[in-house]
Amino acid sequence: MTTTTSSLKIRFRPRLKWKYLLYIPLVFLAIFYLLPMYVMLATGFKGFEEVSLQTMWNLPSGIRFDNFAEALDKLSPYLLNSLNMVIPAAVISSFVGSINGYVLSKWKFPGADIIFPLLLFGMFIPYQSILIPLVEFMKTIHMYGGLSGLVLVHVIYGIPITTLTFRNYYAAIPTGLVEAARIDGANLLKTYWYIILPISIPAFVVVLIWQFTSAWNDFLFAVVLTGSQNWPITVALNNMAGSQIIAWNVQMAGSFITALPTLFIYIVLGQYFLRGLMAGSLKG
Repeated sequence: MTTTTSSLKIRFRPRLKWKYLLYIPLVFLAIFYLLPMYVMLATGFKGFEEVSLQTMWNLPSGIRFDNFAEALDKLSPYLLNSLNMVIPAAVISSFVGSINGYVLSKWKFPGADIIFPLLLFGMFIPYQSILIPLVEFMKTIHMYGGLSGLVLVHVIYGIPITTLTFRNYYAAIPTGLVEAARIDGANLLKTYWYIILPISIPAFVVVLIWQFTSAWNDFLFAVVLTGSQNWPITVALNNMAGSQIIAWNVQMAGSFITALPTLFIYIVLGQYFLRGLMAGSLKG
């Protein structure tokens, strides 16, 4: 018995060493990806006279919050625009993708195997290739220049990825649940509302975080489809730089404020995001 135990210890010891060696490249990669955050915060706390390429990596001489106050004062009107655009876009595209995924995975119909690839094709259409017809279409339906048109664009562009996510998630759900509901007399919508939707929370977390981040970070659609009064915060941040003298300390403070909502969501909901991925929402 003692010999067997000692042999097991010898066998697992090299594996444990290799496990800890894997942390070395992970730590270096984490540092590499956090370097822009360090530069952004360090510059944001500096005075205007301290900002230069030579002192970019230096710590600020003192902590100054006036840069953040100035940036927040300039960006706060557009922060509300971003929230009014991102929240409806994320919620609507998530529910549409959920219903699509449910129908395509559990309620097979003629042509389903054709419609699904066509939906996925929308993921690979470059934004730049459809800008001109998109602008003309928005003008035709009188939604150009406002936030409602931008919400519609993000909902439509989000449907392919949300449909894919939910379809793969629902494919792992036993078909017997849906069949039992049919036997009990539940139609398509009742089956979705009372059976499928309550067990879809992990997939909804993944999709909502994805869609929120995608819509919040968008610049191209926002700058093309909205007027100055309806700019999201990303467009306002770009225009805050000015044309001749750029106050990089205020600009970096504004960049941190702009990135804060997505950082907050990933910090608070990151564990649920990983659980949703592990639950099979992106397996196919």
